[in-house]
Amino acid sequence: MVVRRIYSVGEVTSYLRNLLDGDPLLSNIWVRGEISNFKKHTSGHMYFVLKDDSSCLRCVMFRSRNSQLLFVPTNGMRVIARGSVSVYERDGLYQLYVEELSPDGVGSLYLAYCQLKARLQAEGLFAAEKKKPLPFLPRKVGIVTSPNGAAWRDLVSVMRRRFPGIPIVLAPAAVQGEQAPEQIVKALEILNQRSDIDVIIVGRGGGSLEELWAFNTEEVARAIFASRIPVVSAVGHETDFTITDLVADLRAPTPSAAAELVVPCRAELERKVRSLQNRLLQALDRYYRSKQLRVKQVAGRNMVGLLQNLIAAHKQELRLCSLRLLQRIRILRENWRSQVKLLAGKLDLLSPLTVLERGYSLCWDPQKEQLVRSRKQVQKGDLIEVILSDGSLECLIEEVKEGSRWKSKGPGLKK
Repeated sequence: MVVRRIYSVGEVTSYLRNLLDGDPLLSNIWVRGEISNFKKHTSGHMYFVLKDDSSCLRCVMFRSRNSQLLFVPTNGMRVIARGSVSVYERDGLYQLYVEELSPDGVGSLYLAYCQLKARLQAEGLFAAEKKKPLPFLPRKVGIVTSPNGAAWRDLVSVMRRRFPGIPIVLAPAAVQGEQAPEQIVKALEILNQRSDIDVIIVGRGGGSLEELWAFNTEEVARAIFASRIPVVSAVGHETDFTITDLVADLRAPTPSAAAELVVPCRAELERKVRSLQNRLLQALDRYYRSKQLRVKQVAGRNMVGLLQNLIAAHKQELRLCSLRLLQRIRILRENWRSQVKLLAGKLDLLSPLTVLERGYSLCWDPQKEQLVRSRKQVQKGDLIEVILSDGSLECLIEEVKEGSRWKSKGPGLKK
């Protein structure tokens, strides 16, 4: 009787994994393909598929490895991957564990340069309207470069030759290597904290793309864009172009050219000043001569006749003003008369004499020297004076009555 051994799924998967892990070809293999289904997990790991015309291969690149990438993988990108093939036991799938990844047909540095350039351009960091103008004559010039490089010596030599005595402030920084981007950013921050720096030059001498890579990093580009002080980029030779050249306020082909752009030539300025001074003196001389000629021309004229004409003109103007003033006074006087008549009419209507002329009378108590407005003010036997419009009546009070027929009947009505 043959005894059959039955394997579990895990045993079969482990066996296959041991086979793949023990294969020297699959432990360090290079694979070329096109990226598909790319996904970067929140953990930082990258998952994607490499495919060609005939097949596909699942791939994973852990965060510890992909953090070294200079470019961002995207779907459709052709790449070359190095890694090991093994089995992921939980899903029972074999996949390539990627250790290195580079673009196929173009260098990773150049691809990273193109990707960063496109992203920063889309954000507007290269826009012309964001560029700050350079000062005509800076008080002090800040320089970010290595104090041991040829660029520093060239910058100092050219600026000393063009404008001796202009202050130069060096913010030293490494210009290549892993520490260079951080040091360049720090140097820019230090110079921006000062109030006496009017322009900054960031640069170094020529080199390969790898040597110039610090000036193609995102942190340096954003530090230059954020600088409140105008920045001139002077990296490499005339044919070298970096991200800092695009984001800076001005690009100089070489460090020496940057010094010429930032600092004017003192000798040329002095020549211009002398030329302007001569032009000013000539203009003043012409002005003086023209005024002198004018004085001579006026002195040769009949000044008495001119003064008489001037006096006659002023007299005529004075007469016209006098006529206008008199006319205005007459108009105001007529207006005042009309207003006085109107007010007099209103006062006449309110006069007590006018009331008496309408048939009314006033009762006057001569002893108390007051008007009698109520029956309670007099009593029988009192002597009062009734004032009329054409005279007065002396009357003796014989009786004081309460009420009056005038209130109920009105004047002239019979009971």
